[in-house]
Amino acid sequence: MTSDDTVRPGRPRSIETLAALSAEQTEAVFGLLAEAARTDGQQAVSEQGRLQLRGGERAGVAHLLLTVHGELVGYAQLEDTDPVEPPAAELVVHPGHRGHGHGRALGAALLAASGKRLRVWAHGGHSAARHLAQVLGLTLFRELRQMRRSLTDFDAPEPVLPPGVTVRTFVPGQDDAAWLAVNAAAFAHHPEQGSLTQRDLDDRKAEPWFDPAGFFLAFRGDELVGFHWTKVHAEEGLGEVYVLGVGPGAQGGGLGKALTTIGLRHLAGRGLPTAMLYVDADNKAAVSVYERLGFVTHEVDLMYRTET
Repeated sequence: MTSDDTVRPGRPRSIETLAALSAEQTEAVFGLLAEAARTDGQQAVSEQGRLQLRGGERAGVAHLLLTVHGELVGYAQLEDTDPVEPPAAELVVHPGHRGHGHGRALGAALLAASGKRLRVWAHGGHSAARHLAQVLGLTLFRELRQMRRSLTDFDAPEPVLPPGVTVRTFVPGQDDAAWLAVNAAAFAHHPEQGSLTQRDLDDRKAEPWFDPAGFFLAFRGDELVGFHWTKVHAEEGLGEVYVLGVGPGAQGGGLGKALTTIGLRHLAGRGLPTAMLYVDADNKAAVSVYERLGFVTHEVDLMYRTET
């Protein structure tokens, strides 16, 4: 969520809500996101949201295009797929068109579309986004931290796996179903991650960054019990602890720490200078583990919601 909300008269605008975007509209939105990222220092729409721009209609996902005299100057995405939580949204206004009330207009449209049950991400937690959330009557309820550490001095000992556990890399097609099942179980408390489907996995496998050599699976016999999926951001020189999960029956035995170390050693071996990860600020146990591994908070994403 990046914009400011000052209303200026004399600038007619329209907002169109679509279930799917044309190829031309998709490229226009990506161009808008790129311009905003250059100004703001990070993406205004998450990876999941960017993946959902392509590939046609998706259940529960709506795209809001804000235009002024036919020019795309704002975009919002609304996802209503969680059976319990309110719909979640992200929005962005072109840096050259901020200060004209477009962010507030998109926010009002999102509130109307969601029946005033809404959650909105503000990536980076910029002051303008915080102000817009206040204007829209939203309150802060979640903080997602991006943590980083140097890999140039990473010298972790050989990881110690629990008895009977072996690790190999992911085989596309062969391991899909087992991974989706363990991911759902490991993140049952985290619907954004735990609800990933085969289509979501296929979207990621089709991305240029996907590399099964950095996707580690832990087995006890034939049973998949945990995983560490790493990701390389080549342009930024960053390696990411993309998704780390341990099945409920294998937690508490040191597998998570071993998998973390395996992934970080892999990223360091790729010559990447820095590792990053995302973790909820209220997950004190995980934050403590990562801090002991040398990670420190780099920036935060904030989520606001309506009072329900």
